[in-house]
Amino acid sequence: MIPLWVPRERSGLKTLFCFLGMLLSCGAFASAGEDWPQFRGSSQEGKSDASDLPVAWSEAQNVKWKTAVAGEGWSSPVILGSQIWLTTSTEEGKSLRAVCVDRESGKIVHDVECFRVSELQPKNSFNSYASPTPVIEPGRVYVSYGTYGNACIDTTTGAILWKNDELKIDHREGPGSSPVLYKNLYLLHCDGCDTQYLVALDKQTGKILWKTQRSYDFSNVRSDMRKAFSMPLAATVNGHDQLLSVGSHRAYGYNPENGSELWHIDLPGFSNVPRPVLVDGVAYISTGYMNPELWAIKIDGPSPEVIWKAKQGTPLKPSVLVMDGLLYMVADNGIARCLDAKTGAQFWQSRILSSCSASPILANGLLYFFDERGKAAVLKPGKTLQVVAENQLDGRVLASPAVVGKALYVRTDKALYRIEK
Repeated sequence: MIPLWVPRERSGLKTLFCFLGMLLSCGAFASAGEDWPQFRGSSQEGKSDASDLPVAWSEAQNVKWKTAVAGEGWSSPVILGSQIWLTTSTEEGKSLRAVCVDRESGKIVHDVECFRVSELQPKNSFNSYASPTPVIEPGRVYVSYGTYGNACIDTTTGAILWKNDELKIDHREGPGSSPVLYKNLYLLHCDGCDTQYLVALDKQTGKILWKTQRSYDFSNVRSDMRKAFSMPLAATVNGHDQLLSVGSHRAYGYNPENGSELWHIDLPGFSNVPRPVLVDGVAYISTGYMNPELWAIKIDGPSPEVIWKAKQGTPLKPSVLVMDGLLYMVADNGIARCLDAKTGAQFWQSRILSSCSASPILANGLLYFFDERGKAAVLKPGKTLQVVAENQLDGRVLASPAVVGKALYVRTDKALYRIEK
């Protein structure tokens, strides 16, 4: 919470400005509000306090603007002030770009080529070369294309402030892990088939400040079962900041200041995609392929403790959502479920959509789910299933939506939409 006082001394003003700057630069700890600075928003959990959002829309209803986005990319839009940023790849992946759209008009303001790649690794046909979601703060947006490079862009001019192409790994399926900011650090998972580590770059320069190898022993693990595509979650646990990080076969807690490992717990899976969620000291983690399970792990005690496991309907790609003691999730096959967040007991399940990759959001007091065919289901939260509306857009939706003000921002394979009454 930002203190509601105004210091009288000039030194006090300086302290306040430094404090506010720290909050702005650490999007991981910001409260939900009028911006959506990273994957799953300020809350890191897909939750927003926005109200008066539309519950019904179509190509002809409640679309304020629709802007075509060239190329292919599954990164989610990030929003700060009047700007929306996302990434894309054109020329069959050889041109890796960052695109800025004006939030009011929908016009493209910047279209920046960040990297030009002569030799591309193979990727899964389901993936893109621009799937990691950017992270934005005042004056700067940071973009990642995995092994092809990371960059920082001036949001006013579109000039590239720094590039780093040192973080080479074998994704095998294409890049997927999104970056986060913590104080002066740009943090990224690098979980490849060949090497697995967590790295921190100086967000001002792009230089490596620390690099921590995963502690799991992969010597007897097939190379294609060593990769993962999740992203870290910055949190405060027992009064201390830590990074909750999920890699292949193991979940970790790290000290974000220096990358030292605080704890770990082994998991039965790999190619983990969902971002973990942390509520009341309990981390909710998808174990990944081949047979995904959802584990609730208490991490605010002396050592991590699994308090329950759900072995049915766990998503491989969409992240889960926890609110008011209830956990909501949608499996990749479109079957949604509501569980008791404390026990894992199931209240309801229903096939609400077709195949899903986007993570659900909670806004306007409602749950919004999107499937890969452009269909959305709006549900009322609770222990019984209540479908409020179903809506359809043209195009595929694999990117998770964003919410700012009274509008939803939805990316399809062809366009970015502002959906508003």
